[in-house]
Amino acid sequence: MTPVIFGFVVLLAAAFTFLNGFRDASTSVALAVRTRALTPSVAVLLAAFFNFVGALLSAGLAVAVSQAWISLPPGNGGLSILVAGLASACAWGILLWWRGIPASSTHALVGGLAGAGLASLAVGGTGVGGVDQSLLFQVVLPLVLSPLVAYSGAFMLVYPATWAARHTQPNVVNHRFRRSQAIAAGAVAFGHGLQDGQRVGAVLLLALLAAGYADPGTIPLWVVLLSAVMMAAGTVFGGWRISHTIAYKITRIDPLRGSVAQIFSAVMLFVGAIGLHWPLSTTHTVTAAVLGAGENQHFSVTNRKLVIRIVGLWLLTPLATAALAFVLALAMTPFAR
Repeated sequence: MTPVIFGFVVLLAAAFTFLNGFRDASTSVALAVRTRALTPSVAVLLAAFFNFVGALLSAGLAVAVSQAWISLPPGNGGLSILVAGLASACAWGILLWWRGIPASSTHALVGGLAGAGLASLAVGGTGVGGVDQSLLFQVVLPLVLSPLVAYSGAFMLVYPATWAARHTQPNVVNHRFRRSQAIAAGAVAFGHGLQDGQRVGAVLLLALLAAGYADPGTIPLWVVLLSAVMMAAGTVFGGWRISHTIAYKITRIDPLRGSVAQIFSAVMLFVGAIGLHWPLSTTHTVTAAVLGAGENQHFSVTNRKLVIRIVGLWLLTPLATAALAFVLALAMTPFAR
């Protein structure tokens, strides 16, 4: 059964990556479309290209993240945990996409793996083999703190940006910041590829280790290519439900504030992926930066009911996927032996 279950892991990992591009990648260019810095067709192609390139270069982060995550038991038990975790993350992602809510794929995946591991432990003591002591600092803490940092940083950066443009005509300011926003959109898409491209790489590396098909610390080329191709494909075929929420429904954004939000988001994604090897949620980072930049205005323009709803679903995401994965892992118990 090991090759069959491993095949299910690969299919679900590919589906998870496609849904990641389908749901989240367009958020990198949503503001550029909103402020007319880019047309929708150009924005989608830009996001797909830079997501593809970023995912190709994400192998190093994939290895670092897989080493900081759980250590799975060998054989069918470990593979079943991955199947249940991926399936729950995909199901939750589709539900929130349908509702137009931006939520983290990484939070969903971490919650799903945790729930599946607990179920495996409950039925036979063959669940998670162990947790690295650095998990809190390398995975959980960055995911929790990134929205707070993105909100605060974008809010503060609006001050020097508006001060620098205080003597310039509004139409000139908008034109200049639309240019910078187009560049920043590509940078965010590249950062999204770096960050989210390694999710499937980390999961498949864990699957290869559990099945005995690979050595620790090395990632096969086909894993990197699968991640890049599926994320780019999801971006091309993706819709604009979540992007519409970020660009139009949360707060009012002009080219200056949109550019500030995207530049700060891109810097955070780059530092997390390249400098610190920390996984950050692109959706949480961009959404929080948009909210912070939009809040720094002289009048209230934020849809606070929607923001409270989004934050509530952010908190619910790991719990919901953990509960669903727990049930799925219990159902897979006969195949995990």
